[in-house]
Amino acid sequence: MSSVAITEPNLRIAASEFFDAAAFAARALSSPAALAAVIDHTLLKPETTRAQVVRLCHEAAEHRFACAMVNPAWIACAIDTLAGTGIPVGAVIGFPLGASLAASKRDEAARALKLGAREIDMVLNIGLLKSATKQDYDAIKQEIRAVVELAHASGAIVKVILETCLLTFEEKLRACELALAAGADFLKTSTGFSSGGATVDDITLMRSVAGPNAGVKASGGIRSLADARAMLLAGATRIGASASLKILADLHPHATPPASNANGH
Repeated sequence: MSSVAITEPNLRIAASEFFDAAAFAARALSSPAALAAVIDHTLLKPETTRAQVVRLCHEAAEHRFACAMVNPAWIACAIDTLAGTGIPVGAVIGFPLGASLAASKRDEAARALKLGAREIDMVLNIGLLKSATKQDYDAIKQEIRAVVELAHASGAIVKVILETCLLTFEEKLRACELALAAGADFLKTSTGFSSGGATVDDITLMRSVAGPNAGVKASGGIRSLADARAMLLAGATRIGASASLKILADLHPHATPPASNANGH
């Protein structure tokens, strides 16, 4: 599925297909509406209130963001608020550590999908990845595949969060390969709750692995139009941000910058 070939003991990129990041970025940056369509409008702070979730959803509907991304406890609220708008609700699974039981992630995903979530962002088991045995790699694939199968059966997509700031170059390659082999629709950089967020180098690497076969989501620390532009030019096809309104305002400099729900995502 992916364009990476993995050999032992070294991993190497063997990109055989091309994704035109410059063309995609040009389209996405052509208007506020086009840019909003590639942004997941996000609010994941633990202290988030119902009123803040409702406001996030109203903003998502008004600006036509790609989705409203919330914690699982707020899915029902978001679904009710966005009813009839056509804007999907996204939810995070195994968040933010990725260290939940595989069965717990599957159950959490199943419940999220039953409530109406149509985008699932799940955190890869980072400790298993770093344990680096075939058994551990197989367990990662099985965990992701179980969530992917549930999501696809419900017409939903899955983005796998790698938490790239915690990984070596080789681990990033391996994580990408495992996620794609398990059927993930997107590779995603970060939770926004660890020691670092998205970087241009990581997006470039992830796009090299994915080629044109999967999406790449940049998240974590994207707070300006300049940040978003850099990620799109590197190969991102989705941006996860809580500063979404400010990013749109940056593209239309005469608009009044709105208040931000910034949470580091």
